[in-house]
Amino acid sequence: MRILQIGVFALSPLSAVLAALILIGMVGHVLFEIVLRTFFATSTFVLSEFVGYGVAAVTFLSLGYALEHGSLIRVNLLIGRFEGRTLRVFECVSALGALFVVSVLIRFFWISVERNWVRGRVSSSIAEVPMWIPEGLVLVGLAVFWLQLVAYFLRQVTDTAPPVAPDDAGIPQE
Repeated sequence: MRILQIGVFALSPLSAVLAALILIGMVGHVLFEIVLRTFFATSTFVLSEFVGYGVAAVTFLSLGYALEHGSLIRVNLLIGRFEGRTLRVFECVSALGALFVVSVLIRFFWISVERNWVRGRVSSSIAEVPMWIPEGLVLVGLAVFWLQLVAYFLRQVTDTAPPVAPDDAGIPQE
């Protein structure tokens, strides 16, 4: 279990870095588009499409990292009423529910990515982006989130701390 925890805690930051790079690319594309429209009266004609893909990719690729660092929005209405073992049981049930939902999403995204790959489906814009690429990034993000949920569930069951140093450096503790 320790190896799984360390592996997931190494994978989540990589996914977050990919999300950050995509976000930087989106900002760069927007700035490039501003320059093109302002000074050259032209456009790339794919800004809204690429930013849409980017928003989806950034959102899903960062989910695992957000869960790892406790940055996901939580409703404390119930959590605040529990403590100790009852809180852990509630967290386990919540994690299992989330694992089920994410598993269903992964299944359907896998089917869609595979179908788009086999059929060679591309977007209807001038860029003709292969649709498996943006959907595949969402699928990767969901998979990392699923693994992080498994690690979170196992930590709740075994009542162990995450294998990350308190300074949040991402260095596994021995």
